[in-house]
Amino acid sequence: MIGRNSLFGPVDPAADAGYADPPARKGFFTDTSVCIGCKACEVACKEWNDVPENLFEMLGTSYDNSHSLNANQWRHVAFIERPGPAGGTAGQPGQQADLPRPAVDLGMPEMGAPVVPDEAKPDFRWLMESDVCKHCTHAACLDVCPTGSLFRTEFGTVVVQDDICNGCGYCVAACPFGVIDRRRGPDGAENIGIAQKCTLCYDRLTDGQRPACANACPTESIQYGDVDELRRRADERVAALHEQGIMDARLYGNDPNDGVGGTGAFFLLLDEPEVYGLPPDPVVTTKDLPRMFNRAGVAALAMLAGAAVSFLGRRA
Repeated sequence: MIGRNSLFGPVDPAADAGYADPPARKGFFTDTSVCIGCKACEVACKEWNDVPENLFEMLGTSYDNSHSLNANQWRHVAFIERPGPAGGTAGQPGQQADLPRPAVDLGMPEMGAPVVPDEAKPDFRWLMESDVCKHCTHAACLDVCPTGSLFRTEFGTVVVQDDICNGCGYCVAACPFGVIDRRRGPDGAENIGIAQKCTLCYDRLTDGQRPACANACPTESIQYGDVDELRRRADERVAALHEQGIMDARLYGNDPNDGVGGTGAFFLLLDEPEVYGLPPDPVVTTKDLPRMFNRAGVAALAMLAGAAVSFLGRRA
């Protein structure tokens, strides 16, 4: 049923889907400023969800070896090499402030940070980001699914039911982020030809557990919880970074008034979204469907009225 806000605009996705008394919406806040690129999230996701191997080959432009999100890669840690020193002048586009990055406690034996002279410091910096399905408030993949394989959970997330998906691929074309994909291999893997993507570990959520990737993240770059609480934390984190002079810090996907009604998985970025391979202004691809249906209905009624007038005119 198409309501006033069913395909766009801010809504509570679980309530909009018909859940009478849903729990608080769950999601991810990924803070890329503390991501160290360890890929523990990728491994945990594959282990828990039994996701088969991907093409682990080095890219020509990066140390990244898991390529991108696809049917066999539900979490992807991007390694993005950017020109310019790791330090810079606060407020200049594309540069972080000239501030030391705080060390991350990994629970390893203390060895101390190496002393690197200024002339030996690299003239580039790394941006690392663990990408995932955004679990959009208005999910076009869900809108176009003809079998009901994709459904909205009580937690506000979007999940694929493998045994119902017919592999039509409509959802693949509808996703504005290029996340969902049909599995093509390897030989012997389950769900070949079926649409696959992150479920936000729906089975763990129903058992009161955190998603596997958030559980494995050693720096808490991936935070899981109630979306409203995560948005509050994200706002505070951006304000703290701005106070430190890191003016490029910004949030992506947290605005419920954006083109997809905000996302359940949103990010703190240190550069423009395009640098991370994210669309700068995503729009739910089914946004215009109600208007198209209305116009098609008006056109059909006009044609029917014309045919009736013509028929009655000939009889007269």
